[in-house]
Amino acid sequence: YSIDEKAASSLSLKFTIKSKDMKTELTAQPKLYIGIDIHKRSWKVHCSTDISAGKSFSMGANPEILHKYVCKHFPDHQVTTAYEAGCCGYYAHRCFKGYGWESLVVNPADIHRKGKERFTKTDKIDAQLISRELKDGRLESIPIPDKKREQLRSLFRRRNDLVKDYRRIKSLIKMQLLYYGIQVPEEFDNDHWSHKFRQWLDKLNFEHLTGKATLESRMRNFRFVDQELRMVSNQLRAYCRKHYKKDYYLLRSVPGIGGIVACGILSELGDLRRFSNLKHLAGYVGIAPGVHQSGANHKTMGMTPRAHRLMRSYFVEASWQAIRTDPVMQAYYRKHLGKDTKKIIIKIARKLLSRTLAVIKTETPYEIGVVA
Repeated sequence: YSIDEKAASSLSLKFTIKSKDMKTELTAQPKLYIGIDIHKRSWKVHCSTDISAGKSFSMGANPEILHKYVCKHFPDHQVTTAYEAGCCGYYAHRCFKGYGWESLVVNPADIHRKGKERFTKTDKIDAQLISRELKDGRLESIPIPDKKREQLRSLFRRRNDLVKDYRRIKSLIKMQLLYYGIQVPEEFDNDHWSHKFRQWLDKLNFEHLTGKATLESRMRNFRFVDQELRMVSNQLRAYCRKHYKKDYYLLRSVPGIGGIVACGILSELGDLRRFSNLKHLAGYVGIAPGVHQSGANHKTMGMTPRAHRLMRSYFVEASWQAIRTDPVMQAYYRKHLGKDTKKIIIKIARKLLSRTLAVIKTETPYEIGVVA
């Protein structure tokens, strides 16, 4: 051997000895992305890793089954799950978080569909799409309420269901009177059903007993719904006064925000401090314009269809009350009088939303007459 060949041979021998002593280690923790299409009785699941497309399978509607599967087949993986928000709530999400996994509950509208995927929908495809979007990092979770606020929300929505039933039964009673040609006295012909009007309905006589029995049945239903509505409304206000006292009274200081609207804000929107600015909050509630721009063409498309429709309707209703009680809002309304009333009230609703956010952020009660 030449001197260079001997040196190279010696270096090669040392490298071989050292390589035998070294252990192969992973440079990064492997990742597992699980997309789930959740239903009442079964789940369609698609598992993919950071280096493979994975596979789809069906399983029972039980988070523990998925946990056992992952522990058996992917024991050392960092797990991230995602599923669409829906009727199954957040139970699965809380179980996944309890296993130490990262979990997202996503808005179905946020899941991007390419080409023909918009026209082909199966449970398997939905699970694959969620897994793909999750792997690409394009999904964001909706805000997950804690159990306390979640169950307050259920009571608020129960009240909203009762309001619908209340309006429906009143319409049915009015329909029966109209159908048989019974004229309602002028003093009672309004939306407020006083005790005198109810007594007048109880005393109505029909030519046959079946007509009277129909009205009596509907009146029993009306009284039951009316009593339930009052009871649930009182429970809502009492609970918020006790458990969210500070924020409840801050919201009540804003003209137009009554007890029920304040309860709705606390239950449906949660802690308003999580919103960074008014634009963020207005976009979430849906009091924001849709915009379409192409080249030199630019036009607004009205309110965005993506909204929290229940709270948007409450803010619009509260705006009419704010006009009556707040001189600043009233002056703004009169300034634009003669224009499209719907557009004006939406602008006032946005101002009301701004005040709502301001009193919570600053923790200062609103003062009537101060421009905000």
